[in-house]
Amino acid sequence: MESLVGRDGVQGQLSAFMTATGGQALILRGETGVGKSTLLDHVAGLAAPETHRVIRAAGVEAEAELPFAGLHQLLYSLLPHAAGLDEGHRAVFDVVFGLREGTAPSVMSLGIAVLDLLSLVTAETPLLLLLDDGQWMDASSAEVCGFVGRRLTGSSVKMLIAVRSDVGSRFDTAALPELLVAALSEEAAGHLLDMRHPQLDTQTRRIVLEHASGNPLALLELPAYLNGGHTGRTPEELLGFGNIPLSRRLQHVYGIRIERLAGPVREELLRGALDGVGAGRGGNRAPGARYRMREADEAVAAGLLDTDPATGDLVFRHPLIRTTVVQLATPNQRRAAHAELARVHRDDVERRARHLAASIVDPDEEVAAALEAAADSATRRGGAVAAVAWLTRAAELSETPADRSRRLGDAAFIAGHAALLDQAQKLARSDLPPGASDSPATVVTSAYVALYEDGDVRSAHRHVAAAIESLPEDGATLSRLVNVLLAISQYAGDAALWDRTKQLMGSLGHRVDTRSAIYRDAWSDVVRHGAGVHERVERAFAGVSELEPWDVSRLAVAAYHVDTLSQYRPYLQRAVDREVETGAVATGMTMLHLIMLDQLAAGKWDDAERTGQRALELTTSHGYVLFTHHTRAYLGLLAAMRGQVERARELQAALDAWARPRGVGFLTQIADAIGTAAALSEGDYEAAYLYAIGITPPGSFERCAHQASRTLLDLVEAAVHTGRLEQARLHAQAAYDAGLPGISPRLALITFGALAMTTADEKEAEDMYARAEAHPAGAGFPFELARIRLAHGVRLRHTQGPKAARPVLVRAAESFERLGATGWAERAQAELRASGAPARASLSYLTALTWQERRIAELAASGLTNKEIGERTHLSPRTVSSHLYRVFPKLGITSRAALRDALGKAGDA
Repeated sequence: MESLVGRDGVQGQLSAFMTATGGQALILRGETGVGKSTLLDHVAGLAAPETHRVIRAAGVEAEAELPFAGLHQLLYSLLPHAAGLDEGHRAVFDVVFGLREGTAPSVMSLGIAVLDLLSLVTAETPLLLLLDDGQWMDASSAEVCGFVGRRLTGSSVKMLIAVRSDVGSRFDTAALPELLVAALSEEAAGHLLDMRHPQLDTQTRRIVLEHASGNPLALLELPAYLNGGHTGRTPEELLGFGNIPLSRRLQHVYGIRIERLAGPVREELLRGALDGVGAGRGGNRAPGARYRMREADEAVAAGLLDTDPATGDLVFRHPLIRTTVVQLATPNQRRAAHAELARVHRDDVERRARHLAASIVDPDEEVAAALEAAADSATRRGGAVAAVAWLTRAAELSETPADRSRRLGDAAFIAGHAALLDQAQKLARSDLPPGASDSPATVVTSAYVALYEDGDVRSAHRHVAAAIESLPEDGATLSRLVNVLLAISQYAGDAALWDRTKQLMGSLGHRVDTRSAIYRDAWSDVVRHGAGVHERVERAFAGVSELEPWDVSRLAVAAYHVDTLSQYRPYLQRAVDREVETGAVATGMTMLHLIMLDQLAAGKWDDAERTGQRALELTTSHGYVLFTHHTRAYLGLLAAMRGQVERARELQAALDAWARPRGVGFLTQIADAIGTAAALSEGDYEAAYLYAIGITPPGSFERCAHQASRTLLDLVEAAVHTGRLEQARLHAQAAYDAGLPGISPRLALITFGALAMTTADEKEAEDMYARAEAHPAGAGFPFELARIRLAHGVRLRHTQGPKAARPVLVRAAESFERLGATGWAERAQAELRASGAPARASLSYLTALTWQERRIAELAASGLTNKEIGERTHLSPRTVSSHLYRVFPKLGITSRAALRDALGKAGDA
């Protein structure tokens, strides 16, 4: 392999990258022209055909807004192998590449599908993926490549990505290892210049070295420019660019050559540049996807174009040439080229629309409609940002004021959900004449801004309600107004505001969307309106592929209120990465809250903590103050349940101080719930009772207070332990009489538990405890079930003796320890000691490992990876991971390193 001038160190590191065992990813970072593409060629040469299959792709500036365009280019030649994947993963590729309709998958789902495809391909030969100009890769593709790159360990795939250091990209935060490609040393630069241009006189050589500053491309190109026949001008005058960045200087150099080309050849280059024809070797890897330049031999001779050896297509020698071609063209020339490209791509809805939009100046309804369809396509594929841009352009090209307003309203609405609130406001107001009152679209956007940024529920509710009253027509705008009013009402948690909302919706009659009716009944008051909501949500979710991401999250919120969120969490987890990275970011925040709530309910508290921290970072970085406090509310509740009382009370105090003055009742109720849970965790039942009755009085359920039913067990337990037996029984009976067991599985569980705790009749108590502990949903709510078992065990110890109590107390203590609920675990241990059990020790030995779990744990303790364990046990690495996830809490450990000792102790026990 030929050595590159001045690159011995970098070449050595790249050789080590190629010879290292296992898969990995690496980013090559350097300034324009520093030689990144040449180094990619070098690595491709290291990968002999018999040892690696080489796949090359390049980011293209013209495609930077086309979702998944870069990924399609990278995977194009591998897609025939997708036939060997399961139907689910084949469908993922079909949807993102526009071959079938469907909801766009999340970054995680698509990334996993890509990993499975790569695994299938590398079963035959190891794979080398080379991606040039990564800074121009569209955001969706870059996120997937980053996800894949972080998970190549143990595979037979190597990925090398070249990016410019002077242009920001998604790869800047991809958390992949990087190799910096610096400028050549003075000695190496002189050597390269002398090799390629030995005829230069001393003065010109000195000037080229000075201006090139060690940049290889400049060293190669500047001498040709200086010798180009610029009569009467010295080298100093020709290179007198001052402090212009190097890429601008090179563009000037290329511009001279381009201007000398014949008109038809320049037009051909312009069409290629505007359609994103590649640059350098491997520039085009998706046959038929881009314009094919022809009859451009003159440009080849001028050193502007090369022939891609793999495809035979003409490609630009360097991305700067492509940029310069576009910059030199007049506006009319660019529009004509775009019009021709729109005809070339008549069967590609997004690419055709983009070229059509750039080809005209005056309004054109046909083009506007094409852009609207492209925006629809982009939204379905997870490209909300691109959708906003295309709808904005569609509005500019609309022929009627009504169509313009509608499209601007759509763009503002999507921008709001994509966490682009400033842009959403500008879009919504851009159609208003000076002095005019707010349009409905402006009201929707302003309401979201007021709600998300400051929690202003009162004035936002007033403005939206007034807009609904004055809106004459049906359609998307009315539904958006109604749904934002419902969201404001939910956060207000105020019965009077809910009454106003319901009265307005009642006046609209059949104009209210069926989904909005579900939101109203679930979000307002499940005690009074929750019957049948579960079934209605289930029916609505049946058509999830047709739903917008914001409707998915709203239905999932309804599912949370009736405690059936677990059946929708897998879908939310697939969708959230897509929305957070490239789509409806604000919707992704809500999805993270919902995922955290379900993890909390299911007893996966470590996962819930991680999800909460991710949500906190996201909401804080986007300035969504309401969602930031909402996230802290759930983190505070989790801390209280875990017995982290000091942290819980800090979060509670901050939450209450922000939410109560603003009237954000949804959050003040959670603040009181945190206080209740923290007090219960440390056994302060009097404080717990006072917090609980701040949410709802005993014997009834406060109207429109979502925590009223959720804290049923808290109030009852606090009342029992403080001697308020009458109030406790009254509250338990009120829950039963209100039909709570028929509304949600969790409410059924805690209602039966509350009735058992408060009855004086032993037979009724045993019957109710049995109904609670045998409830099919009990395993889905382990914290509540453990509390009921603890209360049952205490009662049994007093009524039937220690022997009868011990098995129930063991199960309760075991659950609390597994959950990490320290205060409750200590209380259960105390009751176990009182029942004659041995002194406190870890209860992990009480939960025996299954044969399969023990085998996997022993293999992991011996140092094998999940993949190696899977090969021995004929299980997938993911199944192995799931087994270890269950083994760790059973053994009371949190890492593989502790497995050997823990297994020894378990064996001794």
